[in-house]
Amino acid sequence: MGIRIYKPTSAGRRNASVSTFEELTFKGNNPEKSLIRRATKTGGRNHQGKITAHHRGGGHKRMYRIIDFKRRVDGVAGLVKSVEYDPNRSSNIALICYEDGKKAYIIAPAGLVAGDKVYSGDSGIEPKVGNSMPLSQIPLGSVIHNIELQPGRGGQLCRSAGTSAVMNAREGNWAQITLPSGEVRRVPSSCRATMGEVGNSDHQNVVLGKAGRRRWMGWRPHVRGTCKNPHDHPHGGGEGRTKGGRHPCSPTGKLSKGGATRKKKKASTNAILRRRKSRRNGQLK
Repeated sequence: MGIRIYKPTSAGRRNASVSTFEELTFKGNNPEKSLIRRATKTGGRNHQGKITAHHRGGGHKRMYRIIDFKRRVDGVAGLVKSVEYDPNRSSNIALICYEDGKKAYIIAPAGLVAGDKVYSGDSGIEPKVGNSMPLSQIPLGSVIHNIELQPGRGGQLCRSAGTSAVMNAREGNWAQITLPSGEVRRVPSSCRATMGEVGNSDHQNVVLGKAGRRRWMGWRPHVRGTCKNPHDHPHGGGEGRTKGGRHPCSPTGKLSKGGATRKKKKASTNAILRRRKSRRNGQLK
């Protein structure tokens, strides 16, 4: 995957870049019709019409691609027909055509190209890129993605572009993995994962270059709290640039710095063997 930098022909083009989409089989917008649904937009509003997620709205129309995160078509070879662009996620997707006639989209790992075959199952599956199998069958030290937290629920971890986890150890009915954040976690060994690293790793290096490209994605301008009125934000109002002498907080008054980001009584806390490191001071959170 490569990045192409625009020539500075205008202020919007200066410093902007775009992906070359070298991993894609074709660069047109022609998804499988049986695997797409219309994606509705909320503009950040809930069922009462109130804005609960700020700075969202507009953007280009999208069709949602139905992704097979479970990979439960066992014992049937799947032919990779194409690697396609998905506007709903940072990673690319691959169209799989199984021998029994079924079709499905999966997260495209790095190195998977059209013409390859992928398999899924509980046993007898070769640990190569694109194959899905339980953690109990994956060799130690392997790089994996699309990892389940509960058997049969579908992959929830390591699904964005360029992410992957490492299979560390197994003990009894549990498997130990290291996540991209540095967190070491226990997962039931019957949960499935896909071999390899998610492709499109250069996604994070793309520079939008202008506000308009951000609007095309459905993101509206982010307004600072000190610029708002008092009834819109606790930092709003006053004469000049001031926030009332209080600590940074959200529009609802919740402090935004220094607090814990995880619930103390969350059921899965016992499954975390080593917490991730805080970006602020490098200590474990």
